[in-house]
Amino acid sequence: KLTHPDGTKCEGKFKDFEIVGKGKLTWNDGEKYVGEFKDGTPNGKGTFSWSKGKWKGDKYVGEFKDGKRDGLGTYTHSEGHKYKGEWKDGKPHGQGIDTDANGQKFVGEFSYGKKNGKGILTLPNGSKYIGEWKNGDQHGQGTETRKDGTKYVGMWKSGKKYGQGRLTFPNGNKYIGEWKNGNQHGQGTFIWFNGNKFEGK
Repeated sequence: KLTHPDGTKCEGKFKDFEIVGKGKLTWNDGEKYVGEFKDGTPNGKGTFSWSKGKWKGDKYVGEFKDGKRDGLGTYTHSEGHKYKGEWKDGKPHGQGIDTDANGQKFVGEFSYGKKNGKGILTLPNGSKYIGEWKNGDQHGQGTETRKDGTKYVGMWKSGKKYGQGRLTFPNGNKYIGEWKNGNQHGQGTFIWFNGNKFEGK
């Protein structure tokens, strides 16, 4: 065992006063790491947990590189939010599954902590979005399906319907045309289920 002047406690095998192989680090602020080390820094597989402070009850189980979450791992928040997947430089990066305590679930690609690329978002109310993402928002081509059967297929920008899209209602009515900030805007055609049409702006 080794205790630093700041109160940090180290347990394991030492070489030149640094942990090598498997060991344990405990900080004064409630943080604790148990796992593999290299040159005194978490490297390899391990578990990082918090017992007090802002992240009290949180836990990460997975791979580390140079002291940061890197590789495959699962981060579980005390309130029920959970991320399982790939990490880089301490942030979700690559393929992952993100779920919260309310039942919202995202399965797809991440870039340094934000949804980026392709993914599927399922909401507790039964709505689902399948498509492209950028900086955490729906952006690009995507399809939104609601519980009542309403379906939108088209373009998105910063989380809102934007550009060309098709909206189909449960009764068969359709709107095909332009969108802006989530609303029908610009040139479009409304088609009733009986075949009647209205074209305009």
